[in-house]
Amino acid sequence: MRKLPNTYVIIAALIVLCAVLTWFLPGGQYVTGGDGTLSYEKLRAEPQTWQVFSAVYHGFVKQAGIIIFILVVGGAFWLLNATGAVDAGIRRLIAGIGRKDKAVLVALTLLFSLGGAVFGMSEEAIPFVGIVVPLVVSLGYDAFMGLLVVYVASNIGFSSAFLNPFTVGIAQEMAGLPLFSGMGYRIFCWAFLTLLLCVFVVLYARKSRKAPGDDTQVEAAPLSARQKGILAVLFLTVAALIAGVTLWGWYMSEITALFLGMGILCGIIAGFPANRIADELIAGAKDILSAALVVGFASGIVIILQDGKIVDSILHALQNALDGTGEASSLAAMYGIQALINFLIPSATAKAAITIPIMAPFSDLVGVSRQAMVLAFQFGDGFTNMITPTSGVLMAALAMARVPYEKWVRWIGKAVALLLVLGLLLLLPTLLLSLQGF
Repeated sequence: MRKLPNTYVIIAALIVLCAVLTWFLPGGQYVTGGDGTLSYEKLRAEPQTWQVFSAVYHGFVKQAGIIIFILVVGGAFWLLNATGAVDAGIRRLIAGIGRKDKAVLVALTLLFSLGGAVFGMSEEAIPFVGIVVPLVVSLGYDAFMGLLVVYVASNIGFSSAFLNPFTVGIAQEMAGLPLFSGMGYRIFCWAFLTLLLCVFVVLYARKSRKAPGDDTQVEAAPLSARQKGILAVLFLTVAALIAGVTLWGWYMSEITALFLGMGILCGIIAGFPANRIADELIAGAKDILSAALVVGFASGIVIILQDGKIVDSILHALQNALDGTGEASSLAAMYGIQALINFLIPSATAKAAITIPIMAPFSDLVGVSRQAMVLAFQFGDGFTNMITPTSGVLMAALAMARVPYEKWVRWIGKAVALLLVLGLLLLLPTLLLSLQGF
């Protein structure tokens, strides 16, 4: 099987392709009339040549705030994980629930789904696959159960996130929406999908358990004072994030500062010396550097289209193509486009940088709210992460669980198809009902 080009090669090819399009597509722009309506007028296109190189620089300048945000938050969570408190807390949670295996599995599902919804847990779930899979196997289940309660759960949370800074936060910022607005309906989507997953976990547990009986005691060492302190800081950070966004209008700079402070404070509580704290922050920034760089490079695509004066021409063509199809068809088309792009560019931040600046004004033209467009981006990005072979997180999780990719696709394929259908159904109320923030 031929190896797919990496994300940077794809982005470079798209930049060059967009530059070529500026030589052939007509220029144009939308102008706002006195009554506030948009109208399209033709302009002369400005063909791009050497600008394919300067577009990268301008892309980094344009997205500097988001890039810094990604690097700092990535470093903070790396430092948090290095303390071992989250790992110990999960083990303690399992032991504290008692002797009911299914309750343990549901608790893990809820925990990791919440992690995806609040913190954008994705790569962070990989080490837990290595911890939970042997645990559930020792309880009589198979490796698929471990992947289900960790990897799939975090993906469900990631797809229907309501506080994920890497999807909801970035996409809403690019779409010009208040940060984490429309949270109410997103929480409903998360709760609905997570409940379905919990039901499936219980049903699969009944079907797949090899060892008889339901009573197995999971033991874990008591949490140390340091670990309790770190977990308390984590929960207080979540509370501060919710309060800051909803009550005080916090934005990227405040949230970046909050997570940086969380990471440093957790390192201090863990007893790390200053050099260790700095090293862990740098290691975390290095780990997520690729995602941050992708944002800058991907923004170069939009720069080329904008400087070539063809962005609005493309939007006008899309508007004409979907003219008369209705809001539902337009929203479904945006959802489908995001799902298809995910097979080429699995990075949510990269897709946001590429698609949101185009989809946002397009949604205005076809009468779909930008909030619904962002939700379509979330669903389209998240659900297909569970089968796309270009996802490094998926491949790493499968490797940790020792599950072949082909076997995984056969096992999870129908579930992903169902999720895609459910995602479309959950998008429809944004058109039919009066939802706060939509």
